[in-house]
Amino acid sequence: MLDKTFTNSTVSVQLPGELDVGWNNTIVFCMITSPETNWTTWGASDLYEGRLVGLSVRGKNISGLQERVNITMTLTMGINETQKPTCEFFNFTTSDFSSNGCLTLWERDESQITCSCDHLTYFGVLLVEVDAILPPADLKILTLITQIGCSLSLFALVITVLLFITNRKIRADVSMRVHINLTIALILLNLHFLPSQSVAAQSSSGLCVYMALALHYSLLATFSWMALEGFHIYLLLVRVFNIYVRRYLLKLSLVGWGIPAVIVSLVVIIDRGTYGRVFLDLSNSNSNAICYIVNNTVKMVTTVGVFCLVFAFNIIMLGVTVRRVVSFRQRKEVRIHVHSLQFGQSDSDRAKRDICTLLGVTILLGITWGLVFFSFGYLTIPGLYVFCILNSLQGFFIFLWFLMSLRKTGNSVKTSSETRSTNN
Repeated sequence: MLDKTFTNSTVSVQLPGELDVGWNNTIVFCMITSPETNWTTWGASDLYEGRLVGLSVRGKNISGLQERVNITMTLTMGINETQKPTCEFFNFTTSDFSSNGCLTLWERDESQITCSCDHLTYFGVLLVEVDAILPPADLKILTLITQIGCSLSLFALVITVLLFITNRKIRADVSMRVHINLTIALILLNLHFLPSQSVAAQSSSGLCVYMALALHYSLLATFSWMALEGFHIYLLLVRVFNIYVRRYLLKLSLVGWGIPAVIVSLVVIIDRGTYGRVFLDLSNSNSNAICYIVNNTVKMVTTVGVFCLVFAFNIIMLGVTVRRVVSFRQRKEVRIHVHSLQFGQSDSDRAKRDICTLLGVTILLGITWGLVFFSFGYLTIPGLYVFCILNSLQGFFIFLWFLMSLRKTGNSVKTSSETRSTNN
């Protein structure tokens, strides 16, 4: 078993036995130091001492190690209170730094920093602003809020599905059948998100990969059905006439469940190692982890990118809904006045109904997910609190919307019966 340490005046490297280096393999260790500006300053971060530490095994491509490579560097320069070092590697192909597969082991006032990585390449220490790092206390509270909210939502969503199954009139409503698909997507999302930390803490990497893949799929399915909710609103409020689509729900299902499956399948085919354990605090190897996407590029393209498209479309659909509600009230004032005299509805009742409609549409379209765009700068922590509270409870809000729809359906049936009785 190989377990060697190579040292110089400022750097020591510990290699695991998993490398399995043979007699014909040479371990290459080098240091690159450059005073050039494009090296010492990278974006909003500084490369510590403008130095990269290179590790490789000649004749081998080393990645995905279970036993990590530990590179310990002595900090010869002071780090001020507004900065924190993070371990990242430099990709010469993309000319960019990334923290994928690396953990940063360091505490304030320590004279050494250890980069613990699962692959061999060129590593460096970037100094990032502390404002961009979430305090551990807030991370713990936000995690607790998310777990409680998602648990409540999961319970409420299951009740929603049961009510849908047992109510024949609701099952016949096309809009409600669209809503129930979003409900099922959220159930899958919560089912795979809630136990993700527990699975990540276990030693089974295969189970963690499955959980990460399923979590990715259910998240994309949720985004897809949010977009289809927006498309359904477009048909109802914009096109209005000639909106019949043959096998409408089947086509929506192919899009809502099929496109996420295609995206996830492509990711797995290209690189199965994309899924695995992701530590919530990269500076602490003992911190909580979840099973999710470990590649930041894949994460940004297949989740953030997809959501941005969905959010932009649904914002437009929400604007259309608001406009239709306002114009409807303005055009139908006379008829509404007569209707209110007959059935005793007041202006405040109609206003409450309109507000509830808009809030319901906001939840169905996933507009609250857009709060993540305001979680930066001074708004980072408050924005994340609002984001976690509203989005973890999205399933519960959909449950309330479903109950209001049931009540509305019951009132409509009751009113219709009373009208027929009066006519007779």
